[in-house]
Amino acid sequence: MRILVHVSGGKPDPWLAELRTVLPEAELRVWQPGDDDPADYAVVWKPPAAMLGRRPGLKAVFNVGAGVDAILELGDAVPAELPVIRLDDAGMGMQMAEYVTHAVLRYFRRFDEFSMQENAANWRFLKPYEKRDFRVGILGLGVLGRRIAEALAHFDFPLNGWSRSQRNLAGIQCYAGPEGFTEFLRHSRVLVCVLPLTPETRGLLNRAALAHLPQGAFLINVARGDHVVEQDLLELVQNGHIAGATLDVFNEEPLPRAHPFWKEPRITVTPHCAALTLRGDSIRQIAGKIRALERGEPVAGLVDRTKGY
Repeated sequence: MRILVHVSGGKPDPWLAELRTVLPEAELRVWQPGDDDPADYAVVWKPPAAMLGRRPGLKAVFNVGAGVDAILELGDAVPAELPVIRLDDAGMGMQMAEYVTHAVLRYFRRFDEFSMQENAANWRFLKPYEKRDFRVGILGLGVLGRRIAEALAHFDFPLNGWSRSQRNLAGIQCYAGPEGFTEFLRHSRVLVCVLPLTPETRGLLNRAALAHLPQGAFLINVARGDHVVEQDLLELVQNGHIAGATLDVFNEEPLPRAHPFWKEPRITVTPHCAALTLRGDSIRQIAGKIRALERGEPVAGLVDRTKGY
């Protein structure tokens, strides 16, 4: 069994070491430009097009992050018949739920405003929000979205959810499709984006969409920066329609020093850290799926290219 590894932006050695531990029978190598030799499986993060196209014998590609957009954006360089398999969770759901819950509670309990008052040495009571009027809308009801909903339900927040196709989930007012999108926004005081990035969702949160949120709504984006039209969001924050935002992802990363988000006190910036890939959990999951494929068994996480996730 031959496994090809490429982890853009990181060192491959820790991945190789752990793969050797769980798949001692495998022959492992790091992809280098010009490597066109056969391989059975590829374990990747943001691979170059030259790595995957026309490689003899390649049975499947395993993505080690939550989003597969970097692979799908390679287009025809990734053969249509080549299975692309994503991680089911690998510890990211809990991290994402922690991050979003913190951001929701910070806004709901008005800690962001108290922090600004503290900086100004201003002792002033702020009336608490009514929870019944504080519906949290989760944009995307996959594994991560449902895990976030479970965490917020613990605090009795009323929940909305939107997905591409209709779902029926206990404790969540579910909306679906283009026909349900505007109504979903109108009834969401906090909007949490955990959508996959596809051609349909790129730029989805633009001025027209965000304007449907209630006056004083709050945005949390932990999905992909390209979901949001950043200038539209900034202007809606500055004119007061959007009360603020917590953003972990951006159109350009690292966020440039001159970007206006840094100077807008109502926007909280974090460096794409909401949910980090847990290498050990991820490798054990990938190894289990490779062994299942070798036995001819189906595996979870197969990406539907027509949907983009």
